[in-house]
Amino acid sequence: MLTCKEQVARSSDYLDGQLSLRENLMVRHHLIFCPNCRRFIRQMRLMQATLRAMPEDSVPDVDTLPERLAAERREDQ
Repeated sequence: MLTCKEQVARSSDYLDGQLSLRENLMVRHHLIFCPNCRRFIRQMRLMQATLRAMPEDSVPDVDTLPERLAAERREDQ
């Protein structure tokens, strides 16, 4: 059986479907018996879904954002 450290190292490949059949079965076997790694995989899936849902458009003028926020804060005070 895989250790938790080995499981974590394979997590991205597991979620991306890039493991061999043998490795995939080893990961699934570990997940059956390890609630901590199951929780980790759920969190990774949630993170992937969140990243996929984010817009791909870049933020305009991202380099000037800190200055604009500081100026708005000064105006509010």
